[in-house]
Amino acid sequence: MTTQSGDTAIITAHNISYSTHCTEILHNMSFNIRPRSLTGIIGMNGSGKTTLMKLLCNLINPSSGEIHLKDKPLNSYSRRELSKNISMVFQNNPTDFDFSALQIVLMGRMPYQKMLSRETDEDFAACKQAMCQTQTWHLRNRNINSLSGGEKQRIFIARSLAQHTDVLLLDEPVANLDIKHQYEIMNLLKEIQSSRSATVVTVLHDLSLALKYSDYILALKQGNLFMIDNTEKVLTPGNISLLFEVSAGITDDKNVIITK
Repeated sequence: MTTQSGDTAIITAHNISYSTHCTEILHNMSFNIRPRSLTGIIGMNGSGKTTLMKLLCNLINPSSGEIHLKDKPLNSYSRRELSKNISMVFQNNPTDFDFSALQIVLMGRMPYQKMLSRETDEDFAACKQAMCQTQTWHLRNRNINSLSGGEKQRIFIARSLAQHTDVLLLDEPVANLDIKHQYEIMNLLKEIQSSRSATVVTVLHDLSLALKYSDYILALKQGNLFMIDNTEKVLTPGNISLLFEVSAGITDDKNVIITK
């Protein structure tokens, strides 16, 4: 097991574990997430990736240990305060309602609104900026259920951008998208990281995308932290073999090839 050490961290996990129904899902993990980086989370199905994401956005609490955001315990933030610091894009966002794309993005402004108040010009300006950055402004009046999978994903990322948070968490943002839209979403995340100096943490299944786009990789194996380090140090043929029980090679243009 390797943990990141060194300088500043925006998120720090101290010996966190998580259990449910007498089953331990995550075991005694410690790591740092560095600011203004894109960290990919990888591991086999059932290794605890989604559970870890829920812990990082305080949807669930660790059974033991503690997570700090900006040197403050995560569970000490109020829900409104936390929503101004961390935004989350889930793998399956509910769309069983007749809202327009703009109404979905406006939901990202809720932490800044008073109870029963209407949206302000500032709210609309933040949403327009987010939708322009995600190239979805032209979809603003479309019903969310009329959009393609790639368009919907961009809308939910725009909602997170409208929250103006320093940290953006995404659980498999390119799942079920075709190759073109996968690369569009990953290019967008790198642009967000750069233009907004944001910290992006995303679960990824495609190891080639993880290798091409991540600054750091956090690798899980059977609920344990296998390694967190620079991407090239984690995604080696040897480590891929240990993590996924396959033989792998890496091409010069950063594609991971499974050989058997």
